Amino acid sequence: MSQEDLAHECNVDRSYISMIEVGRNEPSVSKIFDLCKGLNIKPSDFFKLIEVEYEKVRESE
Repeated sequence: MSQEDLAHECNVDRSYISMIEVGRNEPSVSKIFDLCKGLNIKPSDFFKLIEVEYEKVRESE
């Protein structure tokens, strides 16, 4: 899915999606729910993915 497609699904600008991807913006919980809806995943699955990435960062420190 492109940034443009996701932005359209979430009713946000493509630049907002880009800023989230590069870490220049941190979405609110309600926006995370919108992103999950746009990605067609459950918020719990989203947070599981975040947890995996968090563990990778911790292990590399």
